[in-house]
Amino acid sequence: MLLFSLVAFKNSNDRILTGTVYNKVDQQPIAGVSIILQGANTGTTTDANGHYKILLHQNAQFIIFNSIGFKSQRIKIGRSNTLDVALEPANASLDEVVVVGDGTRNSKMMIRGMATYAPSRPLYIHPPYQTNTESYQKIKESGFINPKQEPLSTFAIDVDAASYSNVRRFIHSGQLPPKDAVRVEEMINYFQYDLSGPHNDDPVAIHTELSTAPWNPQHRLLRVALKAKSVDTEKLPPSNFVFLIDVSGSMADINRLPLVKTAMKMLVDQLRNKDHVAIVTYAGTAAVKLESTSGNQKMKIKDAIDALEASGSTAGGAGIKMAYKIAREHFIKGGNNRIILASDGDFNVGPSSDEAMEDLVSQERESGVNLSVLGFGMVNLKDSKMEILANKGRGNYAYIDNISEARKAIITEFGGTLFTVAKDVKMQVEFNPAYVQAYRLLGYENRLLAKEDFNNDQKIGGDMGVGHSVTAFYEIVPTGIKDPYIGNVDPLKYQNEKPNPIRSNAIEIATVKFRYKQPDGNKSDLKQLAIQDKAINLTKTSDDFRFASAVAEFGMLLRNSEYKQLADYDKLIARAKGAKGVDDEGYRAEFIRLAEDAKQLAKSQDVTAKN
Repeated sequence: MLLFSLVAFKNSNDRILTGTVYNKVDQQPIAGVSIILQGANTGTTTDANGHYKILLHQNAQFIIFNSIGFKSQRIKIGRSNTLDVALEPANASLDEVVVVGDGTRNSKMMIRGMATYAPSRPLYIHPPYQTNTESYQKIKESGFINPKQEPLSTFAIDVDAASYSNVRRFIHSGQLPPKDAVRVEEMINYFQYDLSGPHNDDPVAIHTELSTAPWNPQHRLLRVALKAKSVDTEKLPPSNFVFLIDVSGSMADINRLPLVKTAMKMLVDQLRNKDHVAIVTYAGTAAVKLESTSGNQKMKIKDAIDALEASGSTAGGAGIKMAYKIAREHFIKGGNNRIILASDGDFNVGPSSDEAMEDLVSQERESGVNLSVLGFGMVNLKDSKMEILANKGRGNYAYIDNISEARKAIITEFGGTLFTVAKDVKMQVEFNPAYVQAYRLLGYENRLLAKEDFNNDQKIGGDMGVGHSVTAFYEIVPTGIKDPYIGNVDPLKYQNEKPNPIRSNAIEIATVKFRYKQPDGNKSDLKQLAIQDKAINLTKTSDDFRFASAVAEFGMLLRNSEYKQLADYDKLIARAKGAKGVDDEGYRAEFIRLAEDAKQLAKSQDVTAKN
């Protein structure tokens, strides 16, 4: 069977290449080597022992190995699934490794094929390699809840999509992501869905759909979706943007500051004459690189972006403070006032802990200036920190791993990313125990709220931008079936347990309520909708329901969820293929390929573990 699996693996369109990168001089392994498939926008890095694993697509021809202090190697990919590489030290002494400072241009040194300027005053010394210091917020997965004990499920909506593109980066590099990097709600909400917007003056419309849970035919799956209104770009209010760009030494790699520059110039092309942009940078200190400039001066703004260079340590706290100061000075009443932070989140000077960053942004958010975050890079990506900044700053968080993702976040979804139509959006679902034995919310673990928070306008929710859609799934155990997820406890000793009378309310399975504020308002409005206990066959559901459920199932498999039950790669892939629908941008087709790659990686991981 092992021989059969290896043959099948070898004959597949894609395969996994593994190997070790070591120093040609002393034969020691090199950690943190950047490995990129030429033309594929995918890559990985070596671990502490110099080992790497990368998924090769059928059309891949060359692979490039880069490490500071060593000469780059570009190698043609052969038929073997193993490739060990010996890197030759560069002529520069490793004791002189990339010293970057204030950017005086009196001399140059060449390292890794890139020109860097020798500083008159050293500020930062880049190490020969980086160990993996990526950080993710710990996720405690939600379990099934008895509605007789807790009938209300309350959470703040989340339109972030960073988790999906970050997961994609891991899989493209030939490895499954850490389980805490997989946020199921962000995987689902990465995609656009065919939902109608509000037909009145409401900023948001609500939609529901009820069917069978694909991974457990005895359970039901409830989809609750919100759709924000659409507004023509020219009718959007004027914008006061501050680009806050991390130019520290950790941003020097090609998938960081160079990609940031390209992404920001894409955004500049979307600006109208009535919009304004200022640029603040931070490294060892924060600085204003461009005063607030009209959107009709695009070349001036782009020239300022092109002039940015990476050097120094990372005083992110100082940069955020300065960006808020500039945004307040040019505040547009009734306009869109927003900071756009581009960084890997690796702050190391001044306030840098997640708690310190949260306090800083929480103090500033009531000024009416929102904070959106674009994450870049790998190895030292501080996902947990950037997610907190966006959540507390009434903004959103996207991870940019390539040009296509930059185009999606900045051009395709320009309005939704940057223009708020409803703020502090919260959802509360009450389940009817006459029809529900237990329920479970998929994802949103870090957005859960106490039931009292729903009516408390001092508690912030999530923001929705122009045209945004949000989907939440609940897995439901219907009454009348025996289920392993229905627990029991001994009778209480000190109080009598009197069953509460249950109101059947005809055939209502649940009532959905959501609150929101107008972008410039402080008092929330309430909307609600009762859901009938009328489940439809899974094959009769919308393409969006079936596709989104496939994404949710994929997330559970990647997390190795204890609630995955009968989740299966083949079944979710088949369901996604059948529900691809209109896919002009190709994002759903890409998901199908991603799931197929992950299935292969999971099988490879299982074979390795057994051996």
